[in-house]
Formats: sequence, structure tokens, C-alpha cells
Amino acid sequence: MDLRTEIREFLSSRRARITPEQAGLPAYGGNRRVKGLRREEVAVLAGVSVDYYVRMERGSLAGASDGVLEALASALQLDEAERDHLFHLARPSGAPSGPCRRRPAVTVRSTLQQVLDAISDAPAWIGNGRYDVLATNQLGRALYSPVLADPRRPANTARFVYLHPEAARDFFVDYDRITGDVAAKLRMEAGRNPHDEELIALVGELSTRSELFRRRWASQDVRLRRSGRKRLHHPIVGRLDLDVESLELPAEPGLHLIVYTAPAGTQTADNLALLASWAATQQTPATELEAHDG
Repeated sequence: MDLRTEIREFLSSRRARITPEQAGLPAYGGNRRVKGLRREEVAVLAGVSVDYYVRMERGSLAGASDGVLEALASALQLDEAERDHLFHLARPSGAPSGPCRRRPAVTVRSTLQQVLDAISDAPAWIGNGRYDVLATNQLGRALYSPVLADPRRPANTARFVYLHPEAARDFFVDYDRITGDVAAKLRMEAGRNPHDEELIALVGELSTRSELFRRRWASQDVRLRRSGRKRLHHPIVGRLDLDVESLELPAEPGLHLIVYTAPAGTQTADNLALLASWAATQQTPATELEAHDG
């Protein structure tokens, strides 16, 4: 992932989606040769010279102040995730380029595993920005048994979504939305950690093996990790409409605790209780279960 290319493609794609009318500019003439705003129009909106903006869009954000970046984010009507991504891209651009760095292997501390195991009524797991599943509680293993059926470790939700599409479509009710979210959050992670060798390898593997991922990745979309709703169809208990909370772990930068819950008295709460009962009866480790077991 070349940083200058990332900057160029991100800025040009954001510029292309905004019409002069949306930006409050007059659209002179009916035959515009560019999709969206022209570079000079972005420069006017951001309050910088045309030459300076052209240099930025060519991949050079080195030296850009926070004020300039904020003005550029406003001109391009970036949302919160896109603004953060712009700032992430700008920070490494001022540093000399270097070789890819392998991040230290992540081992979840035993006390964190104890925290997971203490959450007995809700599926919970710990993951990183690459969608690696690093640790789970018993109910989390049961919930994610289709994802964990892949013997490769750490199990990775992005690989499951893109490289096992039939199983993923069966598991994720909103599969099309999930594919967009996964690619957008991986791109956000790439902006934060552009020299993460494992992330680069993952993006390369998905790009090589999945045409759908290539399309999603080319969109340049980015998204923050947010709490929300996830709808699953579990092979053992059927439909689960779950509330999801993603909590950063300040003592473990880059790791998140993800917990799934359901309001009491709902069908999903009943199905989670059934899943917990089923998981307690299993003699084989849940990570080894096949998605069709049961």
C-alpha cells in the first residue's frame, strides 16, 4: 500500500462525489469534463492555492497543518471517519518511508481472558483492527462457530466474509452491508498503521482471491468501529438480532472487546439462552466445530 497513492485516490474519490451545487458553487456551462468538483474549486473552498491543493492531491500532505486539513475536510464534506482517515494519512506522509514492520504477535493477557470468561450470559470476544479473533468466551465461541471453523489461526472475520462467501451469506443476514463495512474498516486501519505487514498481507490476499473485495476496496470508503445491530442466522439456534458494543481496551492499544446482547424477553434472548445450553454440552472445543454441526 503506497501512501502517496492512497492519498491521491482518497482525495480524488471524495472530490468526484460532490457537485458544485452541493458545494454551494455556481456551475458554469453544462458540459463539465470532470465528475464532481474541479481541483481549483476545492482549493477555493479550502482557502488554499490551486498549486498547493494539486500538490496535496498528488499525494503530498507533508507539512499540512491541522487548520489546512480541517479546511480540506470541510471543503470535501468529509464525515467523521473520513476526516480521521485524512489526518491518519497526513501524519505518516511527513516521515521518511521505511520497510514494512511486523507488529509483535498479540497475546491476550490471562486477566483479559478471565474477564471474557466472567461474561457468562453474552457472547464476547477480543479482536484487533485486522479482524483477527484473538480470544473468546464460551458463548462467543459458540456464536462464531462458522467463522472459527476455519483451522487457520487466528481466525479472521474478513477472510470468512470474502473467501467463504456462501457460508458468510448464510451466517450474516445483511451480508452485502457487512462486506462494505469490513473493507471500509480495514482501509481505516490501513490509514492508522500503513506499515503493518500483517495487514498489508491480508489486503493483498483478499485482493488476489476476491473480486468483490477488490471492488469494495477501490471505493476508498472508510468507517469507524461503532456500536450497532448485527443480524445473524446461526446454524444451531436460527435467527439472532443482536446489539453490539465495541469497547476499546486502553491498556492494549489496537484491541477491542466486542460484546453481543439482546433485550430480555425477546426471541433473540431466548435463542441465546438455548445457544448457551447447547455450548455447555459440547465435548469438543467450540473452535473446532463445523458450521453444519448440530
